[in-house]
Amino acid sequence: MPQTFDPQTDSTRFRTALGSFTTGVTVITTDSPEGAIGIVANSFASVSLDPPLVLWSPAKSSKRFEHFAGARRFAIHVMAADQRDICAAILESKTAIRNVPTHLSHCGMPIIAGALATFECNLETSHDAGDHVIIVGRVTKAHHTEGQPLTFHGGQYGTFAPHHPPSSE
Repeated sequence: MPQTFDPQTDSTRFRTALGSFTTGVTVITTDSPEGAIGIVANSFASVSLDPPLVLWSPAKSSKRFEHFAGARRFAIHVMAADQRDICAAILESKTAIRNVPTHLSHCGMPIIAGALATFECNLETSHDAGDHVIIVGRVTKAHHTEGQPLTFHGGQYGTFAPHHPPSSE
């Protein structure tokens, strides 16, 4: 039976409830005066096809927040199932992206090799949202390849197992 609680006073249970939603895993990269910077996020969503807009939401408490809150451009990478180690390295160190196979985009953004999709963005707008900021990017170039996504659920990485209906033989 579901338990009702007040998310204002029980942030632990609120976080656990939010963790019930399975998401994909993204790594956002940008260039900075310190060089390439990466951050792992599961707060990614499409916003609009026309114009092509996407969003993500970094936590204000992140040690990398300053690099992304002020970034005029960034790239969002939808990570593949076999890229869990890249995410772990980036979580450990903001400069770990320098040790990840990347190439530079046409505008100098670090692009992670092997990502399922990459969205190169210019900052469209940002909105204060409690302990996070919602960053909306206008996609200027996109890359896509087939493969299995890396997922996140209940505080753990996982993979997506597509359902295949039984054959009618």
